[in-house]
Order: sequence, then C-alpha cells, then structure tokens
Amino acid sequence: MKYEGAAICYGDHVDTDVIIPARYLNTGDPAELAKHCMEDLDPGFTGRVSPGDILVAGENFGCGSSREHAPIAIKASGISVVIAKSFARIFYRNAINIGLAIAECPEAAAAIAEGDRIEADFDRGVIRNLTTGAEFRTEPFPPFIQQIIENGGLVASIAKGDF
Repeated sequence: MKYEGAAICYGDHVDTDVIIPARYLNTGDPAELAKHCMEDLDPGFTGRVSPGDILVAGENFGCGSSREHAPIAIKASGISVVIAKSFARIFYRNAINIGLAIAECPEAAAAIAEGDRIEADFDRGVIRNLTTGAEFRTEPFPPFIQQIIENGGLVASIAKGDF
C-alpha cells in the first residue's frame, strides 16, 4: 500500500469534537460528514483538501470521545493517510475499522511542513518527504491490517469473507 499527497498540518491534541463537531452527529452519511470535517479548527479545510492528501498532526490526535464519525469524516473528505506523533487509542482502532490508513511516526510528523509532498509506503514502513528528500521509518502494518484498509474497513472485509 502506497499513498502520495500534499501535507495538511495540525498541532497537538486535535480532538474528535473539532474533527467533526457534535452538531453533525445526527448523520452517518460520509459525504455529509466530510462537508463539516475540521470546520471548527480550520474553516477552510474542505476547500483546500484534494483527494489523496495526507493529514499530519502532533501528539494525541483523535483524543476526546470515541465517535467513529471522526475518521469517517476525514476519509470521506479525501484524506488518504493520517500521520501523527501519536494517536488516541480509540481513534487508532476506529480508523483501522473504517479503512483509514494511519501511521504513528513522531519524527516524520515533526519534520513535515504544510504543503510538502509526502509518500507513505505501508508495505515497507517508509514515509518520504518528496519535497525535502527526508525519509522516516515507521512500523509497517501487518498483512491483515493492510487487507482491512484495502477492503475499505473491517465490515467490508468480513462481508468479503476475508475474516
């Protein structure tokens, strides 16, 4: 699994309430959630994200409530990967369960700047900043996790008969 896109960067402790504000939790429609992704933190987010872009963040990304709406909104907005210094554990699990690729790599998160072109290779566990040439190692996903992401999530994997 390899992804490439422009970096959209945020800081530490980005919680699920700013990823998708609670006032929009009355829908499970991914397209509707995507329209409001990050709007309380970054009102221009939906206007500047392009399909395949990579969200980069600091410590404890996805903290707060356990709503699966947060990774759904991010994925539906066009973000292909989230790279962070660290993730809230429930967000990490929810992201995998809905098929959103994520990577915990403090060195990469600290070195990537807004707009940098990034390549994330989950087969090899390598994140490359194509703008600066810097390369970072991360733990590759085990094959079964890669399969879940490729299938579009855990439910899709089960429906497909992969698990």
